Amino acid sequence: MSELSFEQMLDESFKTIHNGEVVEGTVIDVKPDEIILNIGYKADGIITKNEYSNDQSLDLTTVVNVGDTMTVKVLKVNDGEGQVLLTYKRLAAEKGNERLREAFENHEVLKATVTQILGGGICTTVDEVRVFIPASLVSDSYEKDLSKYEGQEIEFVISEFNPRRNRVIGDRRQLLVAERAEKQKELFAKLHVGDTVEGTVKNVTDFGAFVDLGGVDGLLHISEMSWGRVDNPKKVFHVGDELKVLVKDIRDTKIALSLKFPETNPWVNAAEDFAVGNVVTGKVARMTDFGAFVELAPGVDALLHVSQISKNHVDKPSDVLSIGQEITAKVVDLNEAEKKISLSMKALESDSQGYADEETEA
Repeated sequence: MSELSFEQMLDESFKTIHNGEVVEGTVIDVKPDEIILNIGYKADGIITKNEYSNDQSLDLTTVVNVGDTMTVKVLKVNDGEGQVLLTYKRLAAEKGNERLREAFENHEVLKATVTQILGGGICTTVDEVRVFIPASLVSDSYEKDLSKYEGQEIEFVISEFNPRRNRVIGDRRQLLVAERAEKQKELFAKLHVGDTVEGTVKNVTDFGAFVDLGGVDGLLHISEMSWGRVDNPKKVFHVGDELKVLVKDIRDTKIALSLKFPETNPWVNAAEDFAVGNVVTGKVARMTDFGAFVELAPGVDALLHVSQISKNHVDKPSDVLSIGQEITAKVVDLNEAEKKISLSMKALESDSQGYADEETEA
């Protein structure tokens, strides 16, 4: 039997490895862009930065130390220079794909940090596997600017899993929809017409404002914003404003809100404040051919008929009055049931003339 050479004996003292094999090694050197491992083979193994992570700005000396044990996969037994080319990233991705497959099949909720903002959505990474969440699945409402999510930890589920096409899709929207539905259920269970609740203005339109009551939106219609008139809600309310509102009506999942609290109703003391014979002051709010409507208080308008403007003949109110003009008049009629008040400036002229006549006779 021929004797083995020293080199043959040395080779036989090392284990054999093959491409694709998963091996364990000990870190013997770390450089910013590569890691060298002793894998029990006649040649050391090398992991380049590209085969460690997708983050090319990463300094490997900050994440790996000499003496660390690593499980890696063999890419090439001989890279052409007698060294074994290894990968850590691809093995981690294989494990990550298996992890995501289980999460997909079990509808598991995952948590990860957003690593990239794209035009059509956001990206995150789970166990070295890139997960893309389209813009339409990021939130339960349309969001044009997704930049606020960068670096934020979010929860989502995997809605599509196809690693062969490198297509792993996440969905955050369905979690938010489910969470919102639960909050709605809880809120509707304890919410009643007549309740006073606090909320935050979420959106303002020409016809009203939507107020977030804590998972449920209520509509504060323009007609319920004040006892007086509101011409433009956007000049009165802004997104983020905190309000204390009255629940006026609940129909299915729709909530009508109001800021017209009963205790602030200007008609509560109308019998005293606007009694027939009282002299009142107000501003001309609008005019028609038959008269002018005068605002005596927010929510209280009185009619000054054209025939009651002056003792002299007036063809139309705009001939002698203007919008916003402050006038003083006498209350000549009050109908609380129909919330109607009639005024007369002419009556004050008559009163003044009467006083003047009495003084002359005296």
